[in-house]
Amino acid sequence: MKFEDFTLAPEILKAIADTGYTEPTPIQAQAIPEVLAGHDIIGIAQTGTGKTASFTLPMIHRLMRGRARARMPRTLILEPTRELAAQVADNFDTYGKHTKLTKALLIGGVSFGDQERAIMRGADVLIATPGRLLDHIGRGKVLLRGVEVLVIDEADRMLDMGFIPDIEKIIKLVPFTRQTLLFSATMPPEITRLANEFLSAPKRIETAPPASTNVNVRQALVTIAPSQKREALRKLISSDEVKNAIVFCNRKRDIADLLQYLKQNKFSVAALHGDMDQHARLATLNMFKSGEATYLIASDVAARGLDIANVSHIFNFDVPTHPEDYVHRIGRTGRAGRTGVAYTLATKNDDKYVTAIESLIKQPIPKEALDLPKGAGSSSSSKPNSSRSSSRNQSRNSKPTPTRSKNTSASDKPKPSGSQSSGRRRGFLNKDTKDSPAKDSATKDTPKEKSDSFGDNSFGNDAPAFLQQPTKKD
Repeated sequence: MKFEDFTLAPEILKAIADTGYTEPTPIQAQAIPEVLAGHDIIGIAQTGTGKTASFTLPMIHRLMRGRARARMPRTLILEPTRELAAQVADNFDTYGKHTKLTKALLIGGVSFGDQERAIMRGADVLIATPGRLLDHIGRGKVLLRGVEVLVIDEADRMLDMGFIPDIEKIIKLVPFTRQTLLFSATMPPEITRLANEFLSAPKRIETAPPASTNVNVRQALVTIAPSQKREALRKLISSDEVKNAIVFCNRKRDIADLLQYLKQNKFSVAALHGDMDQHARLATLNMFKSGEATYLIASDVAARGLDIANVSHIFNFDVPTHPEDYVHRIGRTGRAGRTGVAYTLATKNDDKYVTAIESLIKQPIPKEALDLPKGAGSSSSSKPNSSRSSSRNQSRNSKPTPTRSKNTSASDKPKPSGSQSSGRRRGFLNKDTKDSPAKDSATKDTPKEKSDSFGDNSFGNDAPAFLQQPTKKD
């Protein structure tokens, strides 16, 4: 099948040809005709399959007839994170560059003023995260009664991040006669309930088994002692043919420690996590995409949806505690028919998480031995108490160790891991997605972003699209 086989407008076919692609991916081949026919669809597909183009192409075709009114977008695309929303906007710039369609991007980390001006000019396409969209609705700046097509992207990620109540509020503000397109990598019960309640006779399109891993990615599990993790990572990235790589950590504080360690060992490295503002995130991603940084250390904020070309390796410095995150992490490599490698560093304490992952993907992760010298990692540890502990051990040989005082400082007291984890999780949600209007109003007069500015709502940017493109013909 060729893109010319679809009844897409000549302007869209020209934009596709400009990218060098001629053949649709499987989900595009199935979804585009159904979307053009006006059907609701449930698209079940892993990241890297080209699902974004499967709704952007027919959406642009439909929008070429008619014109948007102020504050009343004609289509609405909901994304769970800022990064995904920005990349969908890039996708529209690529495929809509020969049209006069307009868009608005509503995400946290950008001033309300720029976004309100884009909405007031009229937006054919509104791309938004749920929290920021509800902020604008509450201010009376957005009316959804003109929405013709609603897209709920990464629905299972929306569920993970607690957005389902917000999604339900938004859907109730959209006309009943809309066309609804729901995309998800998996279909947990809550997403199935959402689809049954809000979609009308949907066509189900499934291109891969739920939670399956990419066959183009070679997986390997390296079991080591906790003190050896840094040395094991250093040896792997030094000995393997790594073109560029994303290193995933479970905790933001570990990202900072690992960033410092790799920099000390002369590696070109950058970090991406939820505490960074939008400008810093985009600058970091551009460094990695351009090759200025070879290694990107990231939290799971980067695990889904980021389509960075030619990522050769993924390193799970920490085993993810949610097995679905493993699938999405390693899905950052081996994209668009390319091959990739994914290493996971595990300790004995991670056995239950590894078992859960292998149960989800229905296959064992191949184990791989790594020859490390005895005691590797102990000298490189940067834990603040390591030197103090060493001196205490030496003093035990000469005199008794005094009993620890009850007045120990708060910084030395161990914190309960459960509360610590939940606090980080709440911080991740607040920082990455549901940015409060109070926070953004403080930066109301922030200058526009450089490069592909979010304040500009016109199609036709020359900035490259970072999302999955249709598969090239060999």
